[in-house]
Amino acid sequence: MNPFLYDFGYGWAWNYGHVLGIVFFGALALLGWRLRWPRWVTSIAGALTLWAGAALVVVQMMMRMNLPMALPTETFLAGGTGEVLDAGAGSGRSSLMVLLARPESRVLALDLYEGYFGIPDNTPDRLYGNAETAGVRDRIEVQVGDVREMPLEDGSLDAAVSAYVIDHLDREGVELSLAEIQRVLRPGGEFLLMVIQPDGWISFAYPFFAEHGYFGSTTGLERWREPLERAGFDIVEHGTVPGTLYLLARKPSHPPMS
Repeated sequence: MNPFLYDFGYGWAWNYGHVLGIVFFGALALLGWRLRWPRWVTSIAGALTLWAGAALVVVQMMMRMNLPMALPTETFLAGGTGEVLDAGAGSGRSSLMVLLARPESRVLALDLYEGYFGIPDNTPDRLYGNAETAGVRDRIEVQVGDVREMPLEDGSLDAAVSAYVIDHLDREGVELSLAEIQRVLRPGGEFLLMVIQPDGWISFAYPFFAEHGYFGSTTGLERWREPLERAGFDIVEHGTVPGTLYLLARKPSHPPMS
């Protein structure tokens, strides 16, 4: 639970910007108290100091911005073993989520590793470094590739996860990526989709950025149920955790009757 151990590459402002609020508003409240400013000034400064501290806890402990994600459902890969695809693995938060929660699993982490997707200068070495820190380096392989056209064999993986990637694609990209994930899964394979949910946690932690483009607006269960079902998945569970909507889907064990 130490957010300083890992290097997931997110900007300092998103990760620790609230520290500036704690220092600034805390100093203002202290100065106002010592100089006997009007009580309403010190009260507001004190309240903002408390908000900044609470928001920092939400970002680091509840939303786990600089920690491996927490698996949102114990149903995913309940057997504990299998080859798991992380589609759009980035710097590894979702890959480590799987490897830490399922110690007998292996992960194939797929990402383009080019362009800017919230993590500047991201490379496979960063993911490998985070895996080393978590003690799971021997159970992960990184492959460069596009989730919309994966360089993987049909039916080659037991399960898949994708976190905060597919919800940043356009409509065509969503359809292509879901079809590709369905293609590379074995019959009966599970797919855990995690998308950003602009909820009260995000509004509290980032009140001026809750409508920022990164958090998106096309969320909600029905927004994702339809494309998953069109791609051939059966949805078996859904729910929310702070800042996130998740859907657990399964590829049918047998092809549909014609």
